[in-house]
Amino acid sequence: MLHDPNRVYVFDTTLRDGEQVPGCQLSTPEKIEIALALEALGVDVIEAGFPISSPGDFQSVVELSKAVREPIICALTRANRKDIDSAVAALQYAKRPRIHTGIGSSDMHIKYKFNSTREEILQRAVEAVKYAKQFVEDIEFFAEDAGRADNAFLAQMIEAVIAAGATVVNIPDTNGYCLPEQYGSKILYLKQNVQNIDQAIISVHCHNDLGLATANTLAGVINGARQVECTINGIGERAGNTALEEVAMVLKTHHALNLKTNINTKHFSEISAKVSRMMRMPVQPNKAIIGQNAFAHSSGIHQDGFLKHRENYEIINPEDVGIDAAGIILTARSGRHALKHHLERLGYVIEKINLDQVYEKFLLLADQKLEISDDDLLSLMSDGEEHTYKNGYKLNSLHVVCGDSALPVAVVKLEHEGIEKEAKAEGNGPVNATIKAIESIIGKNIQLKEFTIQAMHGGSDDTSKVNMRVIFEERSYLGYGFSTDIVKASADAYLDALNKFL
Repeated sequence: MLHDPNRVYVFDTTLRDGEQVPGCQLSTPEKIEIALALEALGVDVIEAGFPISSPGDFQSVVELSKAVREPIICALTRANRKDIDSAVAALQYAKRPRIHTGIGSSDMHIKYKFNSTREEILQRAVEAVKYAKQFVEDIEFFAEDAGRADNAFLAQMIEAVIAAGATVVNIPDTNGYCLPEQYGSKILYLKQNVQNIDQAIISVHCHNDLGLATANTLAGVINGARQVECTINGIGERAGNTALEEVAMVLKTHHALNLKTNINTKHFSEISAKVSRMMRMPVQPNKAIIGQNAFAHSSGIHQDGFLKHRENYEIINPEDVGIDAAGIILTARSGRHALKHHLERLGYVIEKINLDQVYEKFLLLADQKLEISDDDLLSLMSDGEEHTYKNGYKLNSLHVVCGDSALPVAVVKLEHEGIEKEAKAEGNGPVNATIKAIESIIGKNIQLKEFTIQAMHGGSDDTSKVNMRVIFEERSYLGYGFSTDIVKASADAYLDALNKFL
């Protein structure tokens, strides 16, 4: 069997092992949606289910076989004819079918699960592979609990099933017991002691009971395995399985390993969210690769180093996993560099604002809140108590008269470079009158293009957030204002936009 020695095949078992988690069961249409996403991701094998386990699982394998074209579709069985017959029937429409059959290989499983002997188990393993081989060419054999199996007996079993026709041999650390060195040594032992090992691909299937699933999988690959069995987000029974996204990104990041997969990593963020939502399994925020904090920086020292050179604190480009950009999270530990980064992102020209004053106000607010949002920053910048802008226009007072029988009139006092000017204007509403009064003081041709008002939390006593977009000399500028008075918030938003270019 000829294979590219540097190619690692990805076997995804999200829809079989992953779906065994309580509460994560999917309907057939849901499984098809995830399977098509896995196909777009570039997985080589999709384990579609365990057909004998239920009519629903059987039907899911049938329908997935019809829907998916590129990946191999794999069905799980135990080492008996009834299971295999069910898998053969379920795979009848698969373009590239595989039967995944097997039996326990550790003395503990042989004695306490099967109440059997090594000799009898070996015979059952060989018979199952030979029987399945009559119907399907591609046969994967799993030696359950191989992580705790005696290496000499495991080698004997693997050699026998390859001789019987197995094309892939799966060496599972079923209980997540092994240390990486132990597991890697086990794979190397098989490479060196199974005479016909070159006729099959060694596959690794690791569980995460001790948090070592990814480490063990990589130890297996480094020692000769060329198929990895994984799930999206690392979901699976108990503590889960090896996370597909982690293994793929390790191989992509460590070029010295000279190993490659066919995975389009830019799909990771999308498929992770899909699986999390559809299987009702939230992703922990600090989960590697796809957790919401995986590319978030809150420490001031880290933020400063990251903003100077991304690779100071990031070894993965977030765009490579489908995330737009790294997040600089503002907290009380953030420094001026991070604050400056966010203000510039929101459209503020740093040279025009009193950054020291804004930073002092920011620290006071950050001590009160765990995390500072964009709205918090915008509110901070629209606070008229201090001169946010160097030489900017400041609203000293605003007086508006309006009502059903009165024409709206606004009287505005603006301060600029220590000089206060006052203007009065009428309008078709209180906001329009206020803007006209400001315009008469500014004396510039400014177009108001967008104007929105949003309640921050809800309720008639809530703070209003006003967004404005203005055009000046064919350029667009955004302004924001916050107040319980929507006319005051509108005036602040208008001045915020003007101060960015005046």
